[in-house]
Amino acid sequence: MRILLWHVHGSWATAFLQGRHDYVLPVLPDRGPDGLGRARTWDWPASVVELPPERLAEPRPDVVVLQRPHEAALLEQWTGLRAGVDVPAVYVEHNTPEGDVTGMRHHLAGQTRVPVVHVTEFNRMMWDNGSVPTRVVEHGVLDPGPIWTGEVPRLSMSVNEPVRRWRVAGMDLAAAVAGSVPVDVYGMGTDALVDREPAFASGLHENLTQAGLHLRMASHRAYLHTYRWTSLGLSLLEAMVLGSPVLVLAATAAPEAVPAGAGLVSSDVRALAGAARDLLADPAAAAQAGKLAREHVLAHFSLERFLADWDALLAEVV
Repeated sequence: MRILLWHVHGSWATAFLQGRHDYVLPVLPDRGPDGLGRARTWDWPASVVELPPERLAEPRPDVVVLQRPHEAALLEQWTGLRAGVDVPAVYVEHNTPEGDVTGMRHHLAGQTRVPVVHVTEFNRMMWDNGSVPTRVVEHGVLDPGPIWTGEVPRLSMSVNEPVRRWRVAGMDLAAAVAGSVPVDVYGMGTDALVDREPAFASGLHENLTQAGLHLRMASHRAYLHTYRWTSLGLSLLEAMVLGSPVLVLAATAAPEAVPAGAGLVSSDVRALAGAARDLLADPAAAAQAGKLAREHVLAHFSLERFLADWDALLAEVV
């Protein structure tokens, strides 16, 4: 198939673009949010091409994968094609609803032409989907191999814009852990953490490639994941597939994604800090927990299963 989609979520797209199709990404001169084109920090295959808006419709895509509310309007503006009318389309919902979730209705809930594909059952459960057809395709992650060493007796985190997403990402909780256990934070906008929380000052890292990030994460003793509100952070699965033990806040879809023995899942931040101290003191226990984490991801979140699920769904839609 010829699939048109925007570059929105780099880690998700990295897995999605590994399939057997041809992929077209819009690109704009400023490479802004609506025209990022190919990634600069991920290694994407040659089957992924970037085209300016005026060339997106020739040849016409077989299907459009929408990921943000305004993309259907962009599609019609740039190509004259209406999603779900002139060209088959699906809408991938990466995010949980914001604001008052008791009344949060999905913006596509009133129609039936474009199905909504949630990335977790938690997402589908939290949204008011109305009458729109829904599916769930759980995440898949690439396997860089069991490269965890745990040689650095510190925790790692991967969070973009941690100050802006302070409570959503649970950075206040991570700061409580960092008060007794050293924590390194990787991601865009981490420099701003110095002023917000001095406990992170000794371990802030920006501008790494995905491969470089994985190598650094693999050197840390364990991975800390404190998101209060998201669907399921892909960085958690990426840490687990490296063979890293994980310390995870019991929120969102995370409790279903982490097996017993892979570290600790808890809503008690003191318990997470205590488990972190235990792992820092016992590398052998950390290695065993990481082995269980990796085995679970390979069994449930493999790239092969992810791509097969998407192939079946796209064939059905087209």
